[in-house]
Amino acid sequence: MTDNSSVIREKRGQAFWITINRPDKRNAINADVVAGIGKGYRDAHDDKEVRVIVLTGAGEKAFCAGADLQNSGAAFAMDFSRPNVDYADLLRLSQNATKPAIARVGGVCMAGGMGLLCMTDMAVAADHVIFGLPEVKVGVFPMQVMSLLQSMAPPRLVNEWALTGEPFDAKTAQAAGLLNYVVPSAELDAKVEWLISRIVDKSPTAIRRGKYAMRAIASMSFDESIAYTESQIALLAMTEDAKEGLKAFGEKRKPSWPGR
Repeated sequence: MTDNSSVIREKRGQAFWITINRPDKRNAINADVVAGIGKGYRDAHDDKEVRVIVLTGAGEKAFCAGADLQNSGAAFAMDFSRPNVDYADLLRLSQNATKPAIARVGGVCMAGGMGLLCMTDMAVAADHVIFGLPEVKVGVFPMQVMSLLQSMAPPRLVNEWALTGEPFDAKTAQAAGLLNYVVPSAELDAKVEWLISRIVDKSPTAIRRGKYAMRAIASMSFDESIAYTESQIALLAMTEDAKEGLKAFGEKRKPSWPGR
């Protein structure tokens, strides 16, 4: 287990857990949180044994309540000599990741926390969790969050959430496509572990190349996408995992993935 006090990084079997550790601040985002999550993603990708990333928040009150407004000057300060913002770079890092990530949402998820939710591939939330984009209430707007959110949820709902700043519940979030599962709090960890188990027995090569391909085709036209993916399936068939998978299927046994 490693940490920078604001973020705990812990390998649990084949899962790499990244926990925002500021429960007294509702796991609000500051520079250390952004750096800690980013390091977690990089560490997970450097470890060949890690098959999935889990992103969560410490305590039961919050997954992440957004930027730390106790020091609002720091939260919205910009170094205009730099073309990139650290939080935006974290979202970029997540979208280029080739290992799947699950958000474990045990408490309130607001503002920048919505961006952290959207940067994962799957999400499980407790049924009492409240979500929202309240930025307009303090004179700003969920600019960077919109880059991911607008492709995940229906436009009319995104408009309402961002323009009114009003909160919504877990059932609404699931119906909008932000969550895979909503469960009682007592069942949250079991559901996350169940989802992890559904990933780690699959081909790491197929997942790695599959995530890469999904990212690549996201902004392509159909003609561009189909041309790209037909070449990708040909390449995938040449991998050791594909050969082992087909052999195991023929021999009616579980595959032993080489990961290559």
